Amino acid sequence: MWAARQFLPVSGKPELAPLGRGLINDTYRVTTAVSSWVLQRINRQVFSDPVAVMANLRRVTDHARRVRKGCPESGWRLPEVIPTRAGQDIYRDDQGEYWRAITYIEATHSLSAITQPEQAEQVGRALGWFHGLVGELAAESLHDTLPGFHVTPGYLAGFDTVVAKGGHGLDAPGLADAMHFVESHRSRAAVLEEARAKGHLKPRVIHGDPKLDNVLFDSASGQAVSLIDLDTVKPGLLHYDLGDCFRSCCNRVSETAEPGEAIFDVDTFRAVWRGYLREAAPILTQDDLDYLYDAIRLLPFELGLRFLADHLAGNTYFKIQAPGQNLVRALGQFRLSASVEAHERTIRRVIADLS
Repeated sequence: MWAARQFLPVSGKPELAPLGRGLINDTYRVTTAVSSWVLQRINRQVFSDPVAVMANLRRVTDHARRVRKGCPESGWRLPEVIPTRAGQDIYRDDQGEYWRAITYIEATHSLSAITQPEQAEQVGRALGWFHGLVGELAAESLHDTLPGFHVTPGYLAGFDTVVAKGGHGLDAPGLADAMHFVESHRSRAAVLEEARAKGHLKPRVIHGDPKLDNVLFDSASGQAVSLIDLDTVKPGLLHYDLGDCFRSCCNRVSETAEPGEAIFDVDTFRAVWRGYLREAAPILTQDDLDYLYDAIRLLPFELGLRFLADHLAGNTYFKIQAPGQNLVRALGQFRLSASVEAHERTIRRVIADLS
């Protein structure tokens, strides 16, 4: 409550309610008699430099405002930074915790699963719109607030370190299967980083976490209108965003479902990719297209690796609601990656036919 009062929109007694399904930050919707907005406590265990996180957010949202000025209203929009009463973009409390406030985009909703092809295409358009929007920003103009984020060889090295220490939850059902999957796929972990080193792929401004939860749909029209949760905006490869978006949207089941039920839905992939191309086709190179399948296969493996490492480390990163949940999440992502491999020929054909 005290943190909420440090920001400009507060008048009267604010009411706070948890918002969203995020696993990292604590997020609340703040409602007063005259306004509604979003308050977040930035997780310092994940984001070691919250000031840099806010500098990136300010740069991207200011750029979006400049680009849109004088243009016809398209319906697309990003959250705006709300300053503190002292005119700062971030508030640090007496316990050293960092808080930020952003506008709440009214009359919108997010989806927990895609049930219609139109929804999938709208998700693709949202990510394509965002990539087009930030395409004019130089990657080096943003802080790298998450060094090593989505660099799969780094996660693999961290996993090996945890394993070498012994780890927690070694008697959990399914652990042997998860460990075997990692060993059988470790040779493919560096494919995107090797492409970057060879100059085939170049760093750009990326969202960093374009999962389905972070796409907002207009509640009246059903059209996608925003991509939120911009803490992870940073320099990176577009393939991190694309692979993560397809990972999130094309899984037929949630991350908490039985791992064996995870299946990569090619029809949903086709619709998302079609929507993305409607907005972002001009920014893609042939190399981007050539490495797209690799990203689609890699990102579920990477997240599974992170879940598994956190399980073995004692669940210090991802929030859990029950013992063994991170192992279940890992197995689901590995099953999804295996499903991508089973559909490789079809996925490559969709990429070639639509691009």
